[in-house]
Amino acid sequence: MERTGPPARFTGVVAAFAAALLAAGGLTALAPSAAAADVDLARNGGFESGLDGWSCTGGSGAAVGTPAHSGTSALKATPAGADNAKCSQVVTVEPDSTYTLGAWVQGSYVYLGAEGTGTTDVSTWTQSSTDWKQLTTTFRTGPSTTRVTVYTHGWFGTPAYYADDLTLVGPGGAPAELPAAPTGLKAGTATASSVDLSWTGSAGATGYNVYRGGTKVLSVTGTSATVAGLTASTAYSFQVAATNSAGESARSAAVAATTTAGGGGGGGGGLPAHALVGYLHSSFANGSGYTRMADVPDSWDVIDLAFGEPTSVTSGDIRFSLCPVTECPNVESAAEFKAAIKAKQAAGKKVLISIGGQNGQVQLSTAAARDTFVSSVSKIIDEYGLDGLDIDFEGHSLSLNTGDTDFRNPTTPVVVNLISAVKALKAKYGDKFVLTMAPETFFVQLGYQYYGSGPWGGQDPRAGAYLPVIHALRDDLTLLHFQDYNSGSIMGLDNQYHSMGGADFHIAMTDMLLTGFPVAGDQTKVFPALRPDQVAIGLPASTQAGNGHTSPAEVTKALNCLTKKTDCGSYATHGTWPALRGLMTWSINWDRFNNGEFSKNFDAYFGG
Repeated sequence: MERTGPPARFTGVVAAFAAALLAAGGLTALAPSAAAADVDLARNGGFESGLDGWSCTGGSGAAVGTPAHSGTSALKATPAGADNAKCSQVVTVEPDSTYTLGAWVQGSYVYLGAEGTGTTDVSTWTQSSTDWKQLTTTFRTGPSTTRVTVYTHGWFGTPAYYADDLTLVGPGGAPAELPAAPTGLKAGTATASSVDLSWTGSAGATGYNVYRGGTKVLSVTGTSATVAGLTASTAYSFQVAATNSAGESARSAAVAATTTAGGGGGGGGGLPAHALVGYLHSSFANGSGYTRMADVPDSWDVIDLAFGEPTSVTSGDIRFSLCPVTECPNVESAAEFKAAIKAKQAAGKKVLISIGGQNGQVQLSTAAARDTFVSSVSKIIDEYGLDGLDIDFEGHSLSLNTGDTDFRNPTTPVVVNLISAVKALKAKYGDKFVLTMAPETFFVQLGYQYYGSGPWGGQDPRAGAYLPVIHALRDDLTLLHFQDYNSGSIMGLDNQYHSMGGADFHIAMTDMLLTGFPVAGDQTKVFPALRPDQVAIGLPASTQAGNGHTSPAEVTKALNCLTKKTDCGSYATHGTWPALRGLMTWSINWDRFNNGEFSKNFDAYFGG
């Protein structure tokens, strides 16, 4: 399975941008003394009332007690991925007037600025400040300007910054008026754990608060949101209120929505409560040796045949055959292989064809390739009497075209065609069809920071590319056993980077899928949580099987934290999930080579 890490960070961008600012000059003139009639127009500039009056992108901001420049609070905002942690406020001003903007800041690459001035928007910044430093700049409003937006932000890939005592001094404008309550609130797509909402915006609003059953659950700047973390088959009531610098409007009329049934996810009910999944090297040999189907130990509940591969990258024509005798001298005959599959199924096991792997690049870029994929995979399933399909697309099989920015409505052909093909297979074989996926962290959890080529381009278009596939198929999905190995460091929901090989990595990566997360930091595009029975953790069975091998003791710690909330270490999970389905490994062959260490630990933990 392919070795892939996170995309290159925005190297060199900070330095280049800094040089451009220095060349521009004149942006950081010291403030003149305020006239006697001038007043401070900034609301809650000391953050003593939390974030009241402020809106921070991607949920990046919070009011903290330490450090504070004065008073008891200050702003802490943390950049993440493509989000520079911009915190802003709309202020009412007078036309044709001069204003002085100031703030005390601490951190690396902290910016202070004003936009919408009607003349020249301004900003000032500090490259690095380990102690509080004052930033000031001035601007003049245009002849018809009555509102400006003041803001602070950090820079991509840098730690959290702090700001306090922000002021905007100048002639007082007319008091801002509360916006009207939003109208036209509608509930869109509902899953077992989320509901999509949309509404008509309110004049003068700078943001919106979303309420579920009277409790605020989201703050967004657009006119749509996905409320995640819901319970299956449950009715909910939602309202929305508009916000600006004057406060919050009345709430909209309520809309009701009911989540879908949890269900078994396309055959999930056929698995034990806690399942062990393993890949069987059926079409090739490597250092672990060939294992005949009849010799697969009873510990394995799901056996993924590795691999079905295409005749060419874009053909969609998938083929599978047993390992050649010249490569695997102990390989069984096709008849013996099929008989052994039936015996495993009679014992309650599921046997699937896994498509892809490191070498099997599959790009369904055309409708013809999609249809060929459906017919050729069906032929394999029918010939061997299999229970379903495992999607193990790696490498360059999935990527997002430029401009494809919403995982809920993908437009890239290779993504859209894969979704369509799998739905066709599910429709053909019915509810007993088992569907699993084995994405790498690069294609799923990395989506918390990066999605596709990004708003400015230049990112790896494969980042987060599995998310639209998982989301579209979540009601058909039996099991997502993501690969917690061969991975670079990935940022978790605590905005800290986590590295493979220990319990912490598995806890953080699994928590993301069971909690849900904003894609690329956009709170209006939240990837809803999967059910715990749909999730298993993938690990290498031995040190020879792949990078990121985790000792049995650390695997046990991860399971304890996720299912019992013990042994959690420094990472705080967002829930406890005793129904977590189990573990997956690469591979059954490597586990046998390693004297069954992985499967024995699973059996000991879950009483197998």
